[in-house]
Amino acid sequence: MAGNPGNPTAVAASAGARTARRLLCKVPEVTVFFWIIKILATTTGETFADYLNMTLGLGLQTTTVVMGIALIVALIAQFRADRYIPWLYWLNVVLISIVGTLITDNLTDGLGVPLTVSTTVFSILLIATFIAWYAKEKTLSIHSIYTRRREGFYWLAILFTFALGTAFGDMIAEKFSLGYPLALLLFAGLFALVAVATLGFKLNAVLGFWLAYILTRPLGASLGDLLSQPRNAGGVGIGTTVTSVVFLAVIVALVAFLTVTKRDVGAAPTDGTASPRQVDPS
Repeated sequence: MAGNPGNPTAVAASAGARTARRLLCKVPEVTVFFWIIKILATTTGETFADYLNMTLGLGLQTTTVVMGIALIVALIAQFRADRYIPWLYWLNVVLISIVGTLITDNLTDGLGVPLTVSTTVFSILLIATFIAWYAKEKTLSIHSIYTRRREGFYWLAILFTFALGTAFGDMIAEKFSLGYPLALLLFAGLFALVAVATLGFKLNAVLGFWLAYILTRPLGASLGDLLSQPRNAGGVGIGTTVTSVVFLAVIVALVAFLTVTKRDVGAAPTDGTASPRQVDPS
């Protein structure tokens, strides 16, 4: 028999059940620390993938399998967590940066897919993800990632941004032969343009965030290539090992700082719903 909808106990139980299906927000606040770590993570992803693939000689396919397994394990831990955990979140970003890059590299180097095709396909997949996300949730706000379905859409979108950013960055680099310094300046300028448009000219915040997120991939990759590649190839010649270790050390230091200070922990979602405080035990 259905419970009496006017019964205060039944109402409270129903509200509790709805709230229990929600999690605490699973992503950090978008601060200057967010963008610094994101670019560093992207750079580390680029150089570490090269380190495994070329320096250690694992090869593209083996590197892809190893890093793919590592990403799956990290994502399982991320989905099982009941709140934003800085080290776990950023571990997933670094790993998904590597895997997204490897997906594009496998298509380009392994299967001979043109970068124009890869860029177009990943753009379509990213747009389709956003359409499905909005159709199901009526919001694309990254400050409302407190259900598992929203978190699934979020990480899928991030994967496609890395793959798209890799294809787009490589396409620009190959088409215009800019070299690492000019490529770095180009993508830094585009990133700054999106920031100014969002903060100064009221570009839609969600659109601005995802445009900036995509641009950080070729920006970080250009920085990594500039530092790690040999001088005769247009780089500084530091090497993938040193570049990866230094950038990873900075990431660890910044994540530790945020873990202690909690400066990137948001107070409430921004899609018009109350901030959940109950946790889904499943």
